[in-house]
Amino acid sequence: MMLGVIYLVLCMLIGKEPAGLLLSKKSGYNQIWLTLAAAFGTGVLIMGWATYMTAWAASEAGAVHPLIYANAVVMPVAVLIVVILYWKRYHKAGTFKGILETGLITDRRLFRKEAVFFGALLVFLIWIMFYVFFIKDGVLYSGYTVYGDYAPHTAMMRSFSMGNNFPTEYPHFGGQDVKYHFMFQFFVGNLEFLGLRLDFAYNVVSVLVLLGFLIFLYHMAKRLTGSFAAGVLTVFFFFFRSSLRFFHFVTEHLQAKDLWATLRDNTTFIGYTTNENWGLWNFNVYLNQRHLAFGLLIVAIVLWVFMDWLEAGCSAPERGVHWIKRRIFTKKAWLCVHSETALLAGMLLGLTSFWNGAAVIGGLLILMGFAVFSDGKLDYLILAVTSVIFSVLQTKIFIWGNAVSPSFYWGFLSENKSITGVLWYLIQMSGVFFVGAVLIALFLRERRQRAALVSFFFPLIFAFCMSLTPDIAVNHKYIMIAYAFLAIFWSLAVLKLFQRKIGGKIVAVLLTIALSITGIYDFVVILKDNDSGHRVTVNMRSEVTEWLAEHLDHNDLILTPEYSINEVTMSGVMMYMGWPYYAWSAGYDTYDRAAKAKEIYSSTDAEAIKKLVKQEKITYVLYEEGMQYEQEACREDTIASAFTLVYESEDGRIRIYET
Repeated sequence: MMLGVIYLVLCMLIGKEPAGLLLSKKSGYNQIWLTLAAAFGTGVLIMGWATYMTAWAASEAGAVHPLIYANAVVMPVAVLIVVILYWKRYHKAGTFKGILETGLITDRRLFRKEAVFFGALLVFLIWIMFYVFFIKDGVLYSGYTVYGDYAPHTAMMRSFSMGNNFPTEYPHFGGQDVKYHFMFQFFVGNLEFLGLRLDFAYNVVSVLVLLGFLIFLYHMAKRLTGSFAAGVLTVFFFFFRSSLRFFHFVTEHLQAKDLWATLRDNTTFIGYTTNENWGLWNFNVYLNQRHLAFGLLIVAIVLWVFMDWLEAGCSAPERGVHWIKRRIFTKKAWLCVHSETALLAGMLLGLTSFWNGAAVIGGLLILMGFAVFSDGKLDYLILAVTSVIFSVLQTKIFIWGNAVSPSFYWGFLSENKSITGVLWYLIQMSGVFFVGAVLIALFLRERRQRAALVSFFFPLIFAFCMSLTPDIAVNHKYIMIAYAFLAIFWSLAVLKLFQRKIGGKIVAVLLTIALSITGIYDFVVILKDNDSGHRVTVNMRSEVTEWLAEHLDHNDLILTPEYSINEVTMSGVMMYMGWPYYAWSAGYDTYDRAAKAKEIYSSTDAEAIKKLVKQEKITYVLYEEGMQYEQEACREDTIASAFTLVYESEDGRIRIYET
């Protein structure tokens, strides 16, 4: 456990250097919060990649447990780098007092308020992360609203902490490349390998990266509005979504005369549009997609840096057409302002692609908007090209063939694809949030505010126009990214109304309720649907898990039922096909494997399944008592006649055959 803690501390110390190079000290801000958040984010990114690449090299050299060698190399090197950096920086000044740099806290009164706010956020995030995912007495408890996503994530974590997943494959579709961003899972898996219990490793990192993003979101709100209250309200709107659905829900059940009973007993998200009951639009996304918050933290760091460019361009004295011409047809509009910063920011963003690709794309879309309104457009080009180069390089290393298949897809999940139909879907899904944000732009006085607002719309537009994967529903992440940043302007609008007379204050309160009531109810559902009666359990001391981890290696491929999360997936082995949706949505051909798996399990021809198993390179077949596959009865007698029984669980429930 101590090694895991030391590793996290090293991440913070290593990350402080690039964070310091990126973040210029701006008056009016307590730099300590931004520095801590940026240091942790960049440190995790750098240390994560260093450990992964070293472990891969060790694996190629024949190491059975490559993480031993990777950590034995990376951690001492990190300590050495930290010592050298701090010695050079502070020894020349003849003192080590500079380690606690001055100037990080410039407004002590504001610092105290921010400390209370961020402290409360930290406590809340720790509580909610452990509420939905924790281990007690050797049993893993995972709530109903999150376990589906945790299934592939925990399998990937365990493929590193208990296995040797180099070169990396997707555990729910083993034997092929890895199309899904996996580095966050690798980082958590390495922490478990270093001694942190799985729930601590997953939750602690998740808490810190989400808190880091919220710190930057708060500061961006404060920077654009000049208000501490706006920063706090922005975070509030981040947690609790806007939608008309709660009002629809209440009206429907009032008419049915069962409103109070439904409010008391309901444990499902309100959903009237396609897949809305999955919790696509509420805080549950950040509970089950923990790596999204990490991606957004890196994106927020880069956006914070390039707001200097945006503000400089927007502060030019020209007006109207003349201002637009100056942003396009002048030398100043294109010449580099700080190419080194752009290069470093592009590297960080590009290296994030296999931590969360959607966040990187969303960030580049927002930066494209920034570039339109900024001078120094070559800096944006340097950033974008660098990001793409690093992303493509990772893609060539990890993915066989194309990473994504971009295509025009209008309308996202709306059933009516007409312009009015899509607009109505947007209103149903988000209430006045997005449509009203367009109107807010008309009332903004500052050019930089309008420029930022327009830029934050770009991921939303992308979500409704493009598809990169077979499952268009995954585009909801781009909408969530736009939502997070556009919340800044709703907080500004509410505060402006609240500053008026009593009528304005009443409207501000009602607007706040309208913007958040559906999200508040969704949060109540999160609490109810992840309580003690609504959790999936996995025995973390299972003999099946231990046997699989001990006897199967990276080259083995095991045929199993279509498991989601259980004692088999927790072993980190490569399954021929786990739960199909995970692999299908990542771009794998699950239909072909499902048909072949069904044939192997249900066939009465032993020679035929021997041939098929050899063709598919399946080395083990797992049979579970009474199982069916794709609604087809399974024939263990055929499997037993074709292959050798090598394991049977103590309760006789699971038997494993070697091929």
